Amino acid sequence: MIRVAAHSGKTDTGRQRRANEDSMLSHAPLFVVADGMGGAQAGEVASRAAVSAFEEGLPEGPLSETLPSRIQTANRVIHDQARSDPAYAGMGTTITAAAIDPKSETVTIGHVGDSRAYRIRDGIIQRLTRDHSLVEEMRRRGQLTEAQAEEHPQRSIITRALGPEPAVDVDVQEVAAAPGDVFLLCSDGLTSMLDDDRIRTLVVEADSLEIAARELVDAANLAGGRDNITVVLFQVEDPASPLPRPGTPVAAPAGGRPARDGAGRGRRAGRILVGATVGLIVLAVVLGGAWIGSRQVWFVGTDEAGRVALYRGLPYEGPFGLELYRVEYPSAIQTGELPPGRQDVVTGHRLRSREDAIDLVRELETGQGS
Repeated sequence: MIRVAAHSGKTDTGRQRRANEDSMLSHAPLFVVADGMGGAQAGEVASRAAVSAFEEGLPEGPLSETLPSRIQTANRVIHDQARSDPAYAGMGTTITAAAIDPKSETVTIGHVGDSRAYRIRDGIIQRLTRDHSLVEEMRRRGQLTEAQAEEHPQRSIITRALGPEPAVDVDVQEVAAAPGDVFLLCSDGLTSMLDDDRIRTLVVEADSLEIAARELVDAANLAGGRDNITVVLFQVEDPASPLPRPGTPVAAPAGGRPARDGAGRGRRAGRILVGATVGLIVLAVVLGGAWIGSRQVWFVGTDEAGRVALYRGLPYEGPFGLELYRVEYPSAIQTGELPPGRQDVVTGHRLRSREDAIDLVRELETGQGS
């Protein structure tokens, strides 16, 4: 059994927009973020209509059915209004909605557009949704690299939204939730300004969800605030063992950092230790601008929870605690449970292309080559 321990939401116009076309709902056990589009206040009308469809909650029934059904209802309302009023022609909105099922200990997510949902568990952030955008589709087809996608001038063009058509395809998934998990819903005004690792750091180090929400918005504005910014955060707990209340970092690993003894246990234990000489080399490389190049390098290693993980960057830690890597995908496989030969593949940290690294993780997940 789980329940919502705390939740918080914040929305802001940003630094370069005159009006806020984002809308949100933060009312446990239901949470929604919508990012409207259309101009002349039409985007604001669309996003408000999307959120309004959820204000009375969901009907009885499986969340995997009721949540997307309510999104379809919102789509029809927006579509009909856009057709009946010329002032709202062409308006639309993204939507990312999450609902908690206490008994099954899952969070059901419905998603259309490029707003996002994340889960932060044991200090590790995982993106749960896939952007419905032109750039994301080009990246998946191999037409753009990840770095090119992040800087592409058309990254804000979405390929799916509520409103343009009488019906819309809704991505729906059920995500396991464990006590201590923090879920984040946000508009692209946040993710276009901050990368996933920066988002993770701000949430993990905050003393409350309210502080985390405020600091996320502030950081996005400091980075330029090119769009409206909306964040909704909620954390779940076991009613029989409530979480510590404000004053303790909201997403810190339960019981402190994971143990680092044993094969493949802990992020640092299985990694290459950098001595003073190598540290100077790494520092020189960073100062020389090689950090940009390192973003194209990938390797497979072990995360803080002892799982096989896909990393982007170089498997080194330089001077002053500088980390040249970040987790892109944590698998469900424990490195210590792999056969010795396969453990060596993970702990060796050989530099790979993105495709090669992904193929290796998939191979390990399916048990091939064991």
